[in-house]
Amino acid sequence: MTTLEEIRKKARAKMKGCYVCPDCDGNACSGMIPGYGGMRTGQSFRNNRLSFQKYGLLSHLLSASKNPDTTCSIFGKTLSMPILIAPVSGYVHNGKIEGNPEEKEYEYLFSMTEGAAKAGTLVFTGDSGHAYMYEAGIAASKKYPKHVIPTIKPRKNQKIIEKARLAEQSDAFAVANDVDAVTSANMRFFGQPLEVERLKNLKYIISSIHLPFIVKGIMSPDEALLCLEAGAKGIVISNHGGRILDGMASPLSVLPEISAVVKNRLTIFIDGGIRHGEDVLKALALGADAVLIGRPAAIANIGGYAEGVTLLLDTLKQELQDAMTITGIPDLQHISSNILQKIK
Repeated sequence: MTTLEEIRKKARAKMKGCYVCPDCDGNACSGMIPGYGGMRTGQSFRNNRLSFQKYGLLSHLLSASKNPDTTCSIFGKTLSMPILIAPVSGYVHNGKIEGNPEEKEYEYLFSMTEGAAKAGTLVFTGDSGHAYMYEAGIAASKKYPKHVIPTIKPRKNQKIIEKARLAEQSDAFAVANDVDAVTSANMRFFGQPLEVERLKNLKYIISSIHLPFIVKGIMSPDEALLCLEAGAKGIVISNHGGRILDGMASPLSVLPEISAVVKNRLTIFIDGGIRHGEDVLKALALGADAVLIGRPAAIANIGGYAEGVTLLLDTLKQELQDAMTITGIPDLQHISSNILQKIK
């Protein structure tokens, strides 16, 4: 049976630009933009990972559950786990994988979606200066209906609506707008400046489409409330993997205060620095409804295709179940912050 370590070794041999580190913490790839690492010093990327290490889990063994239930409901759809794939389009292009970039991008997203679908969860796909990167996500959505969430850069209103229409026609599950990409170095590289999204823009865009709308890149309670006002169904608390601004706070550090104002009013996703099932449980305990996995999923896909993605997700699910058992949690509805201890 193939192991994750074998998949990582294959990915390391194929990729040019990602070191496939034992712990993906941003130390080796700081400043590799466009590419994998965090902006300039990479501190934002490292903050994402370090934030999870500031919390310890507390055991509740006398109330342990032998087979914790990890299923969750997102917009009425039951998933096997609260773990989704983050939008990481362009990994093939930036990693200089041998072969035609456009063909490889389609292959990459098809195998990513297949692997996630087999594991019982969903995939966010991305957008870029290369038109084929968004189109590949749309093609994956057509092949795997109701399993893809195309994510659109903060372009002009009508362009976002046009791309959202393609998502609707492809039988996508939802559509997202990563507002945190407004200063994207990649988009500048392609000569395609992006727009700043404001409340009136979001209201107009959301009212013009029929899919559940998710705003990615929210880092404060007031902006979460603006998303609610605009009609969004969900938000992703994210600093774009530390790739848009140096010295940013981590998503996990702002999660509790955001959850305090929009929990049960918006679906709360979070990404950045999540590497293990224990990290997933910490995020859920602080108020998230589900998490997004980016870099580890890309590595699993490049090293093991759909099988690698499914194996990664199943491994994370098992790690989450183990953590739930030790902390005495029978299902996701019973997770609370009393299983966490802030480490000083």
